[in-house]
Amino acid sequence: MSNSALILAGGAGTRFWPASRRARPKQLLALDGERSLLQATVARLAPLLPPDRIWVATTPALADEVARQLPDLPAGRIVVESALRNTAPALGFALMAMPEEVRRGAIAVLPADHRVADAAAFRTVLADAFTAAAGGDAVVALGVVPRWPETGFGWLELGGVAPGPAGLRRVERFREKPDAATARQFLASGRHLWNAGIFVFRGETLLGHLARLAPEIGSGLAALVRQPERAAEIYAALPAVSIDYAVMEKLDDIVTLPLDCGWDDLGSWQALYEVLPAGEGGNRSHGATIAVDARDNLLFADAGTIAVLGVEGLVVVRTGDTVLVLPRERAQEVRRVVDALAAAGRADLL
Repeated sequence: MSNSALILAGGAGTRFWPASRRARPKQLLALDGERSLLQATVARLAPLLPPDRIWVATTPALADEVARQLPDLPAGRIVVESALRNTAPALGFALMAMPEEVRRGAIAVLPADHRVADAAAFRTVLADAFTAAAGGDAVVALGVVPRWPETGFGWLELGGVAPGPAGLRRVERFREKPDAATARQFLASGRHLWNAGIFVFRGETLLGHLARLAPEIGSGLAALVRQPERAAEIYAALPAVSIDYAVMEKLDDIVTLPLDCGWDDLGSWQALYEVLPAGEGGNRSHGATIAVDARDNLLFADAGTIAVLGVEGLVVVRTGDTVLVLPRERAQEVRRVVDALAAAGRADLL
């Protein structure tokens, strides 16, 4: 049986406002190159998987742009969910839309909005994960080798060695996003990996876990098959829960492979600052920008030109209709601006 991939591309990406909008969220943007994050996700799979083995799950609002960005995907490979219900329903819905022979094989599930610096290293680990999952009912999580004591990610606590490809370890337990002191302990222990949200399993195995561990989702998916004419109504009523909470954290036999490939979830403008190359004065830029007597700024021009003078440590973003300015250390607070715009009725800017 052949391997396949399912890319989850339905998220909103509000932390990259104003470049990211409801109709064109983060995964559809080119943040650190000419390809969008979605296009880069597909491209790094190409040596392992041809286009007819790649599926993309997204929403009605994004389906046309996803199709435009991925012209090589065959017809029917874009699965459109009728409502935003988080990753557990989205994953189950997409699996049910695949042919049975695809579900019998190993399937990698990947977010569409992550960055990978070393695509070859990523593919090496993914190939091993396919090997580990294809022969039975193993669920493999790719755990990123941590580079700092991150408090914004969940972590995987490692158990003993598992039979299979070299480096395969049992996952003792999932750990929630830690406080700073706990994150430092995780990093120092050498027994923890970042949870990247990338999983590999046989499709039938995951659907069985959903039916057993998240019965409300499992029964809803079964109802979709019985009553396709009520699909939108049934899907909208499913619990909005992540696949981590619904299934992965409840499994006793999940395994992991360490991933060391320059992975980043690009969760904020500050994260983009960290990966863009530094120019004069430590400024990082995208688009048309000019910095005079300025240091350590992120300047992102999606339209027009940004010019700064005598400033330090800022994020400055310009789009066709909006300018955002904030200190880099407060980059995680962009959602407050989005909430304020929503409260003000400025749907035209969301």
